[in-house]
Amino acid sequence: MANNRAGRAPARRLNWNDPDVRSVVYQVVALALVGLIGWFLVSNTLHNLSVRNIASGFGFLERESGFAIGESPISFGPENTYGRAVLVGVLNTLRVAVVGIVLATIIGTIIGIARLSKNWLVNKLATVYVEVVRNVPLLLQLFFWYAIITETLPGPRQALNPIPGVFISNRGVKIPTPTDHFAFDLAGIGFLLGIVLAVLVSRWAKKRQDATGQSFPVYRAGIALILGLPILGWLIGGAPLELNVPKLQGFNHVGGATLTPEFAALLAGLVIYTAGFIAEVVRSGIQAVSHGQTEAAAALGLRRNQILRLVVLPQALRIIIPPMTSQYLNLTKNSSLAVAIGYPDIVSIANTTLNQTGQAIEGILIIMAVYLTISISISIFMNWYNKHIALVER
Repeated sequence: MANNRAGRAPARRLNWNDPDVRSVVYQVVALALVGLIGWFLVSNTLHNLSVRNIASGFGFLERESGFAIGESPISFGPENTYGRAVLVGVLNTLRVAVVGIVLATIIGTIIGIARLSKNWLVNKLATVYVEVVRNVPLLLQLFFWYAIITETLPGPRQALNPIPGVFISNRGVKIPTPTDHFAFDLAGIGFLLGIVLAVLVSRWAKKRQDATGQSFPVYRAGIALILGLPILGWLIGGAPLELNVPKLQGFNHVGGATLTPEFAALLAGLVIYTAGFIAEVVRSGIQAVSHGQTEAAAALGLRRNQILRLVVLPQALRIIIPPMTSQYLNLTKNSSLAVAIGYPDIVSIANTTLNQTGQAIEGILIIMAVYLTISISISIFMNWYNKHIALVER
């Protein structure tokens, strides 16, 4: 009995001199103050809205919008609801963000590697690119590209026709599109299946090389799958050759698909601007890899491109991913500047909605929720990928 009492920890008394006690008290007080401030702001806002007879809530999303949207990946007209208009804005934002991230990554990686080139001209050109693009405000770059597209290109009647069926004018780029035929659906399914199979082949080849030391032509096999399966699906569907080719009608071309000047200018500005920052991330990541790794790979007889692709980049990737995530988030949030050149992203459409309905608070909350959701999704995916490629401690 005496031994049990001796081994039992003494009862802890609440004492203000105890740092743990003070820490808990401070946190409770801080949380209470935040809650009080939040309650005051919400109650004061609701009171002001009721005094001005402004209805609150998101019921307005079910009302008819009464306005058109110039660029929409889904069908939309003035008879559709505000909720569908917001959906169009979200899809437009996602479209420019996804395409922008892919292109900025490719261009930024090339520029970053070029900055380390031993060729004096290539090195200096890459350095000038990085220094110029990073030090000119993005908004000015958007205005520049929009002016280039709308002011220097000819009108639709004098549109450039570099390839049969493709027309370039100040109204955008018109390109042919596949007709509504089952063969093109099979080609699309084949393209997606090719990407999945290319990823699976890459994983299989890595496990095979780790086990046997034998390499596999992953890139050639991946390209063959991604290009071959769509062609196979198109052939199985009957190999139709009919396309929806744009034609001049009145003052503009009709038919086909359109790359609008607003989308092109926004995409060009975001990609070129963000690629300058990604280039520096790639350059610093490559330089962080020990030079001994390069020397060891060269001693094994690997060529310079093989050393970069097989030895340097896989190790640099673990250093590059965290800051690269920040650049992806910056590109997505910078897309909100689209309103300056008339691209109908979520900010532009939400502004039109709140101006018509007077639901300013709800409109701002929608914009915040959209960007928060997209940003968190990018962060979760990049954190997963970063953990996936991390070195496993033995």
